[in-house]
Amino acid sequence: MIKKQRAFLKWAGGKFKLVDAIVRHLPAGQRLVEPFVGAGSVFLNTDYPNYLLCDINKDLIEMYRIVQKDPEHFIGLAGELFVAANNDSDFYYETRKRFNAATDPLDRALGFLYLNRHGFNGLCRYNRKGSFNVPFGSYKKPYFPEAEIRGFSLKSQNAEFACIGYEQAFALLKQEDVVYCDPPYAPLSTTASFTTYVGAGFSLDDQAILARNSRHTAFEKGIPVVISNHDIPLTRELYRGAKLEVISVQRNISQKGASRKKVDELIAFYDAVESSGNVIQMLQRA
Repeated sequence: MIKKQRAFLKWAGGKFKLVDAIVRHLPAGQRLVEPFVGAGSVFLNTDYPNYLLCDINKDLIEMYRIVQKDPEHFIGLAGELFVAANNDSDFYYETRKRFNAATDPLDRALGFLYLNRHGFNGLCRYNRKGSFNVPFGSYKKPYFPEAEIRGFSLKSQNAEFACIGYEQAFALLKQEDVVYCDPPYAPLSTTASFTTYVGAGFSLDDQAILARNSRHTAFEKGIPVVISNHDIPLTRELYRGAKLEVISVQRNISQKGASRKKVDELIAFYDAVESSGNVIQMLQRA
């Protein structure tokens, strides 16, 4: 049994637990394209010749480029932040303040990793002014992911990182690509809110546009697309024409541990060949 490789970031909605189910739906290809790379668990646990890994979070992408190029220098500097004396709310908030004021990519990358591992619940959240605003996490001993950083760097030698939105990522697709999309999830209810990772967040319109782009990419360009999301009536309607698999997974959807429970997640697979046949059948019935 091959041991799965963990990401070096904590990430709300990370796909480590779902990797096996997702990989089952990913066909062979020359390049895996991820418009929402996040912590990169799918990238780390697949074996494509090349990767295009995209995200609109500039801090995330710049950090990945630094780790890709010179992991040992990054590890040496980051390790100085992961000492017991720095696991303190005062140091955390001072580091967050410095991070929000910093302009140097390396300074921001180091701050980003420290905040990610010491902040509350692995959240990555910015306010409307673009300032990181996750509170201190109060963990007993935050983990320094030295081995995971080296593993990520080694794996990323065949990867290209791009700070672009999902529509721009779809525009860069070419034949023999395979696409995996892990968008910010649709809300479980009308009272639930989106987590704003960057900018104005991911709207219901974005959910619909992503689904439409995925269908068109499979139907018209012959490029397979896999998407994961909450299993709710909205996503089942949006992902019509796709093969669907439901997975029950533990999610921290509440701050209170006793309220955390399993939720159903949907994996939608737009098979390029079969989807084209579905389109022909629908046109013949019309």
